[in-house]
Amino acid sequence: MSRVGSHLELRIDGVAHGGWCVGRHDEQVVFVRHALPGERVRVRVTEETKRFLRGEAVEVLEASADRVEAPCRFAGPGKCGGCDWQHATLDAQRRIKAQVVTEQLRRIAGIEREVTVEELPGTPDGLGWRTRVRFAVDGKGRAGLRRHRSHDLQQIDECLIAHPEVNRLGVPELEWPGIAEVEAVSSGSCADTAVIVTPRGAKLPLLPTPKASAAVLRRFKGGRTQSVRGRRGIRETAGGREYRVSAGSFWQVHPAAAQTLSDAVIDALAPKPGETALDLYCGAGLFAGALAQAVGPEGRVLGVEGNAEAVRDAQHNLRDLPWVRVERADVASQLREWVDMRVDVAVIDPPRAGAGRVVAEQLAELRNRRVAYVSCDPATLARDLVAFLECGYELADLRAFDSFPMTHHVECVATLVREGAA
Repeated sequence: MSRVGSHLELRIDGVAHGGWCVGRHDEQVVFVRHALPGERVRVRVTEETKRFLRGEAVEVLEASADRVEAPCRFAGPGKCGGCDWQHATLDAQRRIKAQVVTEQLRRIAGIEREVTVEELPGTPDGLGWRTRVRFAVDGKGRAGLRRHRSHDLQQIDECLIAHPEVNRLGVPELEWPGIAEVEAVSSGSCADTAVIVTPRGAKLPLLPTPKASAAVLRRFKGGRTQSVRGRRGIRETAGGREYRVSAGSFWQVHPAAAQTLSDAVIDALAPKPGETALDLYCGAGLFAGALAQAVGPEGRVLGVEGNAEAVRDAQHNLRDLPWVRVERADVASQLREWVDMRVDVAVIDPPRAGAGRVVAEQLAELRNRRVAYVSCDPATLARDLVAFLECGYELADLRAFDSFPMTHHVECVATLVREGAA
């Protein structure tokens, strides 16, 4: 008989990747949301497999000293799935994330390293930072946020972790008939905002007017976007440079993350004037721009990106730097073409799925002295670190940043150095 819907009482022992706490019931592992280590909780079972149960803490019987009242009324059991740790102090959230990164490194890569998660400037309460929020739209045209591991929507009036300019657009207050998804976007450094809609069918229906001035774009299946009204994206600034970021391009969602990570990458690589640097999965060109300033006109920077919109953005953003070239290509394929080239340093910022062993092997063949690996997923980072270590690199440093307060996500920058070069 299924246990889904039943209730258990258990003690929380630890945390797991993905915003879960861990307990045991009759020797079976139970992954629990909305709990904290050390607590005794009453859990409603939501999923059952042969190996473990999933559930959510619906009552706290013995509370942790780290527990606080969630600031958002839409956070909690059975509600919005966007935040994982609103019920914990920010210090506790960072300790939990550090523990998760440490455990992933140990379990997957066999690396013993204590990790500290660093606070980003500008969000002392952990709210008002998210510059991109994607709303799903139900059959009645109402925009909301998905509940955890569900297609069901939580109707909201505002998102507390969203940037104030995102909330000013009023997406959940409007009706969106014929639309499947609405993404609200704000610049973290300029006044630009945008609304990106994905229609359910081939025809774009009549759209409501956002409550604040914004560009409006349409997203097609496959990710291509088209301007309906206004700019094709937004402008961001970092390192004294302005970057155009189209709707299909990637940019960090925390306003302070781009500058913080760019500084961390330069610290990790220590590029010198005249050197050759790679920026792999370069997006709109953030790291390429920082590397270009470091290596100077006597050096060169080569960027690789697969997304056509992002490539156009990067080429536009770096057009005043003739020693920078950005190629649209698959990273592994492009590295294969560059096999005989001498490269000094490289930054790699792959999607959540990671880079993979092939890319690690190809980078090693280029004989670069340092690699900075930027990752938003500690599990795939740990997996890829195994490949880099087997290719002759050493893990010289690892920094972690709380780029996503209230959620389980954490951004890491790993410094990899050729053996003997540290």
